[in-house]
Amino acid sequence: MIKLMETPMLALRLRRSAGDRGDVIYVHGSTFGADLSVFFAFDGRSWADELNDAGFNVWGFDFAGYGASERYPQDDAIPAGRLHDVQAQLHRVVRAVRERNGGRRVMLLAHSWGGSVAACYAGDHPQELSALVLFAPIVTRSAATVAGACVPAAAGMASHYPLTAWAQYRRFVEDVPRGQPQLLSEAHFQQWSAVFLASDADAASRTPPAVLTPAGPQIDVRALWSGHALYDPARIDTPTLLVRGEWDSVCADADAVRLLATLGASVKVCKTIPRATHLMHLESSRGLLYNAVNDFLLRSST
Repeated sequence: MIKLMETPMLALRLRRSAGDRGDVIYVHGSTFGADLSVFFAFDGRSWADELNDAGFNVWGFDFAGYGASERYPQDDAIPAGRLHDVQAQLHRVVRAVRERNGGRRVMLLAHSWGGSVAACYAGDHPQELSALVLFAPIVTRSAATVAGACVPAAAGMASHYPLTAWAQYRRFVEDVPRGQPQLLSEAHFQQWSAVFLASDADAASRTPPAVLTPAGPQIDVRALWSGHALYDPARIDTPTLLVRGEWDSVCADADAVRLLATLGASVKVCKTIPRATHLMHLESSRGLLYNAVNDFLLRSST
């Protein structure tokens, strides 16, 4: 693990490939970091392994407030880790990777709220990127569009909120249609949730056990779903793949169509993964996601 020691300290991890197709930086979402996503192994195999086999070096990092990175102070007045506050953190990671790869451009692979962070970054720093993958991104909606919808709330303290394993489990099951089998086995969820709770050394001291999670991303989602654009998709000219799950209510089909239409990139592709939700990278259809991303990145790296 590499520690980027500027303030706040960020944990950066590399899984190097024997190939030389380029460098992929994973940008995680709002509730768990890289070790619980791109590096998490189901039955001994992770998404990073799939990317490595395709020839890509995989870099995963945790934003401040997650995983092995430095924690924000608890402040009742300031939601921690909002999109525009973490842009400098992503810039530090991209700079560190490019310092180690001879200055080559990198590819960003981003999930959910992390997709908004990556999209904003792509608009500001196109010269640093060769490809952008947004899977299950959060897209700006009008207030009328989401009237009556369940908009995430930053419960608890203003800077952070406690997130339990049960709350995470609900996210895995809430979009699965009635009568359909679950997309993550109980055994796999038990393994995953144990690592999730272990990501916060103080989780066991709370009742019930919970990970203290930065509230800023939830404020960002509320802003996006209230019609406030946090970045301009028209500024993105990097080749872009947008992937959503068939059953994802957070990134619905209309969201994907709207974002794709407003992207400035001349190369933009949209894929829908069947039988998948917002957490498709951890579900039974994850192999289809891996294949779609590998195919796009391989075309972008030639």
